[in-house]
Amino acid sequence: MTLALALSRQGLRVGLPGDALRASAEGGRGDVRAYALNSASRSLLTALKVWDALPADAVTAVDDMCVVGDAASGRIDFSAWQQGVAALAWIVDAAELDNALRTVLRFAPHVQALAEADGETADAELTVLAEGRDSAGRRAHGVAWQPQAYGHSALAARLVAGQPHANTACQWFASPAVLALLPLDRPAPDTSYALVWSMPSERAEQLRQQPQAEFEAALNAVCGAGFGGLRLASERSAWPLALARAEPVCGPGWALVGDAAHTIHPLAGQGLNLGLADVAALSRVIAEREPWRALGDETLLRRYARARALPTQAMAWVTDSLLHLFAAEQPLVRELRNRGMTLLNRLAPLKRALTARAMDA
Repeated sequence: MTLALALSRQGLRVGLPGDALRASAEGGRGDVRAYALNSASRSLLTALKVWDALPADAVTAVDDMCVVGDAASGRIDFSAWQQGVAALAWIVDAAELDNALRTVLRFAPHVQALAEADGETADAELTVLAEGRDSAGRRAHGVAWQPQAYGHSALAARLVAGQPHANTACQWFASPAVLALLPLDRPAPDTSYALVWSMPSERAEQLRQQPQAEFEAALNAVCGAGFGGLRLASERSAWPLALARAEPVCGPGWALVGDAAHTIHPLAGQGLNLGLADVAALSRVIAEREPWRALGDETLLRRYARARALPTQAMAWVTDSLLHLFAAEQPLVRELRNRGMTLLNRLAPLKRALTARAMDA
C-alpha cells in the first residue's frame, strides 16, 4: 500500500489486489501487533499523508530505552535527548496503520483495485511482489528462498501497567528469550505496552495458552516490579521466526519488497523499517530513471537491488549475531557480553553512532 501511494504520486497507474484495499470485517480489532518505526519510515509516511491520518492514541513516541542483559553487569540506556532527536522511535498500532493507508489510498487518483484472477495484471510494465514471507508470486518467479528457522516464535499481546510508561521502551535479553515492552497508549493512555516476546516455539505456545494469571506471573518474573504489575489486556498471538533473503530480488519486469525479499529476527524492531526503506529506494530509482527506460527494465531494477543489498544484509547479520551471542550459555561468554553492554553504555560517541544508524536504517 505504501509503494502504491509512492508510485501514484509520480503519476504512474498502479493496481493493487482488491483484498489489499478492503478493510477486514473486524476492522483489525484482533490485531495485537505494533511496529517500532524509525525516523526514515516516519518521514516517508508523512510525505505520503499517511502519518497525519493516524489517530493520536495509535502513535507513541519513544523518548528513552533501556536494554538489559542476563546479568546485573549488562545494561545500555538510550535517550532521545542525548541523541539530539525528537524521539528514538515511534510505536504504531499495526491495525491503525493499515486503516490509515487504506483511507489515503481512497484519494489516490492513479490507484485501482485489480482482480488478479481475471488477468488484469498481464499488461503491467512492472509487477512488485509485496506478499510477505509466504509469497506465492516469489515461487512463481523461481526465486531461491531458504529460510533458516530459529526454532523460536514471537509472542505478541497488549498489556496494562500499574505505573505510567513515561514513553520508555524496555528490552530484556533473558537467554534464550528476548522480551520487549513498547509504550503505546492503547488500550489505556499512559500505562499500556505492546509486548513482543520471542522464545523457543514450544515455550511460546505454552505461554499463549496459559491461564491469564500464570502468564502474568511469568511475564512479571522477567520484567520485575518496576512497572507496578503488568496485566494482560488482549488476546495473545504467536508466529514462527526465521532468517531469510530472496535471491535474486528482481528480474525482467518484477521486483520483491518487504518480507517477500527478506526476513529478520524482531529483536531490533527493524522488520517494517527495512520494508519501507525498500519502498523508498524502489520509488526513487523509478523516479530517477532515464526517460526512455521502461519500468520493468532489468538494468533499472538492479539499481534498486544494489541499493538495498548492504542495508538488509547488515541488519540481518546484526540481529542474527545478537541472538546467537545471548543464546550462548558458557559462563565466560555470558560475562563478556554483559560487560560489553556496560562498556558500550559508557562510550557515548559509539552509542550515538549505532543509534543514528538504526534510526535511519
